[in-house]
Amino acid sequence: MRSSSFFCIFAASTKRSMLNRRQHRTSLKDLARELGVSIATVSRALRSSPEIGKDMQLRVKELAKRLNYRPNPFAQSLRKEAPKMIGVVVPNLVTHYYAAVLDGIEDEARRAGYSVISANSHESFEDEALAVDNFVGLHVEGIIACLAQNTTDYSHYEEIAAMGIPLVFFGRTCLTDRFSSVTANGDEAAQQATLHLIETGSRRIAFIGGPNHLDMVRRRKHGYLEALKEKRIAIDRSLVVCDTIDYQVALENTRRLLQQPNRPDAILAFNDIITFAAFTAIKECGLRIPDDVALIGFTDDAHAAYVTPKMSAIVDQSHQMGVTACQLLLKSINGDPKVYKEIVPQKLVIRETSIKKAF
Repeated sequence: MRSSSFFCIFAASTKRSMLNRRQHRTSLKDLARELGVSIATVSRALRSSPEIGKDMQLRVKELAKRLNYRPNPFAQSLRKEAPKMIGVVVPNLVTHYYAAVLDGIEDEARRAGYSVISANSHESFEDEALAVDNFVGLHVEGIIACLAQNTTDYSHYEEIAAMGIPLVFFGRTCLTDRFSSVTANGDEAAQQATLHLIETGSRRIAFIGGPNHLDMVRRRKHGYLEALKEKRIAIDRSLVVCDTIDYQVALENTRRLLQQPNRPDAILAFNDIITFAAFTAIKECGLRIPDDVALIGFTDDAHAAYVTPKMSAIVDQSHQMGVTACQLLLKSINGDPKVYKEIVPQKLVIRETSIKKAF
């Protein structure tokens, strides 16, 4: 019995030791962290790329030997056998908007003989930067990206520019003087939606948006403010709330707005997450949509049509945005040096949540 117990303990210990050795297999990420450089730099140094200086190549190879680095055979097989790949980074893959953009990218890529690999940044700068590094390590032909909401450091994209890797932004963009981009006419759409709310009886119109540093937020907020100025309605800063793009945060912000003594009688919401948080908060407060509080959101048409009351919405041509982004990337991959700035227009669809019955 003791012999059996000893054998079990020895076997378990040996198994843990083997697992630990497997878990601590040196990766490109480990080498990059040790040297304080990017995964892309390490990958290129190991391949003796002329883009990496001889000193750095020597440092990387010496460290790889010391830490017993072995190339990942799966990644190597991808490079040798898989079709040409495009990498796509999105902030939140589970939303209809990003899924539809990705669908458009895949359709266009497939027609051109490319496959697509996607990464979800989960609205995290760190995850976004890691995804970009991983794509470079996989030798993708180019990258399409939409910024995470907390990305304010663009050094990982500047490194992409230095490497000469084709890159296109969509939706939320940066470095637009260096990279092509595809955006929507969010300022015009927000202005049109706000004017519609004013013309149908609303006067205290709130804007609930995302972080102010995002160009998409600035464009949509600008259109909202321009409509108020056009109709000579005083701008009340207490009705402008720009915060984290998060359902619970938006829900709490809407509740606070609705609990003001002089609450808003309409809300323009930045995206689908904020739109449906506002929709829920209005109902939770026992208020009627649209008679007490009218609502228009930037959201997809399918979800807007299936709630009660049916949602007035500013609708993206998200599939077309993906197609256009991929077309621009393919131009860059094929040697076109021009920086393009394409606009895919949005459409205001009027339903039940924005027209007050007493108007």
